[in-house]
Formats: sequence, structure tokens, C-alpha cells
Amino acid sequence: MIKQNSVLVFTFFAVFLVASQYLTAQKSYYFPERNEAWQQKNPGSFKMDEGKLQAAVSFAQANEYSGSRDLRQAILAGFEQEPFHEILGPTRKRGGPAGMILKNGYLVAQWGDTKRVDMTFSVTKSYLSTVAGLALEAGLIASPDDPLRQYIWDGKFDGAHNAEITWDHLLTQSSDWSGILWDSPDWADRPPSDGGLDDWQFRQLHKPGTHYEYNDVRVNLLAYCLLQVWRKPLPVVLKEKIMDPIGASTTWRWFGYDNSWVDVDGQRMQSVSGGGHSGGGLFISTEDHARFGLLFLNNGKWKNQQLITPQWIDKATTPSAANPSYGYLWWLNAAGSRQWEGVPSSVFYAAGFGGNFIVIDRDNSLVIVTRWLEPSKIGELVKMVEDAL
Repeated sequence: MIKQNSVLVFTFFAVFLVASQYLTAQKSYYFPERNEAWQQKNPGSFKMDEGKLQAAVSFAQANEYSGSRDLRQAILAGFEQEPFHEILGPTRKRGGPAGMILKNGYLVAQWGDTKRVDMTFSVTKSYLSTVAGLALEAGLIASPDDPLRQYIWDGKFDGAHNAEITWDHLLTQSSDWSGILWDSPDWADRPPSDGGLDDWQFRQLHKPGTHYEYNDVRVNLLAYCLLQVWRKPLPVVLKEKIMDPIGASTTWRWFGYDNSWVDVDGQRMQSVSGGGHSGGGLFISTEDHARFGLLFLNNGKWKNQQLITPQWIDKATTPSAANPSYGYLWWLNAAGSRQWEGVPSSVFYAAGFGGNFIVIDRDNSLVIVTRWLEPSKIGELVKMVEDAL
């Protein structure tokens, strides 16, 4: 009996110790106030190698994205293989390399102009994913597995193929939706390197959920569908639900296209884009990106306020059936051809054209935001930061 009681006491103490350590770790996170100068800490206070960290910063500065700083020109050059491609939304000339590295929320390294507002291209997709998660939490979407035809009845999901498409399929870029949105046909977005217009236009469609294809037309379709269920502009939703509570600046903007305006309940609203492929998307500073990354680092909680459910974050960062390196518009460092060598497989990240990244390593309490890094260098940069731990 004494031995049994001792085991129970030891078990209780062990559970209490683990819980206490977890709570302590949570409390050790720093969350900056709005307009507050971000608190810095010496990397050595976290037992990080300052020399190795500075080497990572120098690497990011030395490997600037090779495309033009005039992003209108960079976009046209980057997507010149697409038939009918044109600029439909605003663009802006970019700045130079910039970035921030956070440990437990504290700034341990930075470079460049972190307050400058720049285009961020497909990093926008991870913000759009978050708006979808908020719609699910609000009960506007009953389940990610619901067919879109139950919510959108204007013809975009008519026909045997499109009628099968669910929210999950759009979020994992596995819908193979067929149609035209904002005068852009789905098949003209990133077409195969072989074949021609007839091959692309009259291709064999894949069953929704079975084939991954990165496609901005379909991501913009997701934004349109979310506008229909929220019934108010998505930038307003993001501002009210996420950006204001995390103390983001007032400088970020989220644009759509010149031709993506629709009427919702008698009000004219712009359906925003999920990236800057044809202009538009999220224009934002490095510091606001870092706040967004810190929110995900802390499992959707900012200070004592749970803004995103942990269940959604888990779902959004779960490998999809069609692509194990992709979740709900988040990239995953899962085993495969895209995995960064020497970087934990639990790492997930948002990625955009021109070398824009928000990298989150919850195991090591790290957030890395980097702007205008040569895209092929991101794995090497992250490994350099990880090696400084």
C-alpha cells in the first residue's frame, strides 16, 4: 500500500513538474505592444551562438533575390510563359533584403528596413487560410469536407466535376477546379512546359483531392467563396480578428484585382487575391509578418487571448493526401524532395515569390521572417539559424 501511494505521489509530482515547465515556457514568450520598439535579447541569453547567427544574417544580406526591384517587371518576367498573363492589381517597387529572427518572441537578430511595406506574394495564402479557419470557428462553414455547392450557388460549382469540390480541396490546392475567374482561365495559370493551348484547355481533369497543383486562380476562388460566407471584405475580417488583436501596424493592405469587385448584400466589395501573381495580394512589413508568425508559434494565442484554435493550426499543418509537403496553404518541412536538410521536420512556413518567407519552428521557439532572399537559399539560411541553437 505504501509502495502504491509512493508511485501515485511520484506520478502526480512528475505530471505537475511537466505542466509547470510548460506554463513557464508559455509565460516566457514576449508579445510586443502596438507601436512598441521590439524588445531585443542577446542571443547568448538563449544559449545561441552569436557568431553563427550573425553569419546567417550576413548570408541573407548577401543572397538577395535576383529579380528586378521593380516588381511589375519581375512579375511579367517570372510568369511570361503563361498565355494571357497580365497585371490586374497594384504592384510596388520593393526594398532590399530584410528580416527578423525571434526566439521566444524576443528579437535576437534583424537586418534591413523591417518597417517597410512591400508586396509579399503567396505568403498571403497563409493569411487566407487563417480567414478560412476563422469562418469554421464562427460556424459559417460547418466542415472543411462540405462541398462548395452547398455555400456557393452562382454557377461556379455546377457540373459533375466542380460539384465534388470541397473547402478542403481548395485549401490543399487539390481541387482541379475548371473555370474562369476574373477573366483568367484556370488552365492558363502555370501551364505544363509541354503542349499548347488545346492540350491545356481540354486536359483530363483529376478527381478532386487526388492531384496537387499550385494555382492562383483557384486560390482566388477560395477568397471569393470566403467573401460570400463572411459577407464582408476579408481584409476587414483579418483586421478585426487577427491583426488588431496582435497589435499589427496600420500600414498593411490587402488588394484584389481591378476587375474583382462584386456586390454583396447591396454593397460593392473587392474579392482579394491570394498572392501577387497578377498584382495585388498582401502588402505588409516584416514586423507585422513577425507578429503573425509569433501568433502561430504560440499555437494561435496572443498573450491570454486565443485568436485561432489549436485544432485549426494542427489541421492546417497536417500533410495533405495529394502533397505531403503541403497543408492548408502552408508549406511543411516534411520528408520528400522539398525537405530542408538539417532542419526539423516539424517546421512549417509561408512562402512567396521573390524570396518572402515566414518560418515557424515551435520545437525551438523560433520565428524567422526573411524578405527578398534568393528562393533557393531558404533551406540553407534556416539551417544556419538552427545550427546557432
